[in-house]
Amino acid sequence: SGMSDPSRPEVKPALAEAQTAGVRSVMITGDFPNTARAIAADIGLLQPGHQVLTGMELDKLSDEEMIETVKITDVYARVSPEHKMRIVDALRKNGEVVAMTGDGVNDAPAIKMADIGVAMGITGTDVAKETADMVLTDDNYASIVSAIEQGRVIYSNIRKFVYYLVSCNIAEIMIIFIAVIVGWPPALTAVQLLWLNLVTDGAPALALGSEKGDPDIMLHPPRPSDEPIINRYMLRGIIAQTIAITASSLGAFAIGYYLFPPTVPGQEFNVDLAETMAFVTLSLSELLRAFTARSEYYPLTKIGVFTNRNMNLAVLFSIIMVLLVIYLPFLNAPFNTIPLTWLHWLIMLPLIFIPSIVAEIMKAIAYKSYSTETEKAQSKR
Repeated sequence: SGMSDPSRPEVKPALAEAQTAGVRSVMITGDFPNTARAIAADIGLLQPGHQVLTGMELDKLSDEEMIETVKITDVYARVSPEHKMRIVDALRKNGEVVAMTGDGVNDAPAIKMADIGVAMGITGTDVAKETADMVLTDDNYASIVSAIEQGRVIYSNIRKFVYYLVSCNIAEIMIIFIAVIVGWPPALTAVQLLWLNLVTDGAPALALGSEKGDPDIMLHPPRPSDEPIINRYMLRGIIAQTIAITASSLGAFAIGYYLFPPTVPGQEFNVDLAETMAFVTLSLSELLRAFTARSEYYPLTKIGVFTNRNMNLAVLFSIIMVLLVIYLPFLNAPFNTIPLTWLHWLIMLPLIFIPSIVAEIMKAIAYKSYSTETEKAQSKR
């Protein structure tokens, strides 16, 4: 066996975490093959059935052979800068997203060629740093793994944000559209819609950006790089949410419109009450829905209802804003609202919960298929 410096203690667990996340790590070194093999075996990088390849062996391979060889090679020893570029190129031709780390001037071409070039901040040359997309300030492999985790959290928070706002906004359009078709007065006025979008939806949507991410975010297989943000699963959710929010808000409108005597003399139906009930049902159902939007797959019981402090404050602020519009007399006229009684609230409460319940049911179904996918991916590794 070759002589080697001991590896850093944090590398082994970080490598294992990367592996469960579906990230394969490959070692490219100028060292001798025996030394490289000893280090790779020690840190758990060399996978069973995979090989160590030297620069000389690499030179004998055609580009086609190279594409197959990189699939089963975990360690490249006695390698020159040109070889590094060939390795990156072959991995990319296999459809892999490649991150390349390096510190020297001779690493720059491969760093540039990779999808994500990573330079060392301490030992790295200026050329390597200038070429890279990312500079590791602590020269630590474990930092790359935590960056992957952070990236996944950010991406999933963007998805939650998009999912929440798109489903709320499509529902608002449908509510107005259906009310017009049925021949009712507008179920929501322009001012109410502005209030909803600026005040009621805005604060919770921003709070979704500060979610900590699902507990097992590093156990999933990486998503396909060509997958759109609004994928099939989210599209189904948006349709279900639109139906749930539209049905509950229009239900509240119909109850106020037909079941209560008109407050304005000479009017056949109670338009103000119907609009107020639709507005409040819509606002509060969206606020409750914001809690369920905090995870796409995990039920609220798993992530904790009130564990995101920003969300709690945002929803509290928005609820107060909705109540002000109903109960402050001088705001009633501009917002077309009237103060609601206990009876109105009792009718609306079940309707307010419908979208959140639908969201949680859909999550329960998705969670099943999601965990089997994750298990499949884990058993392959």
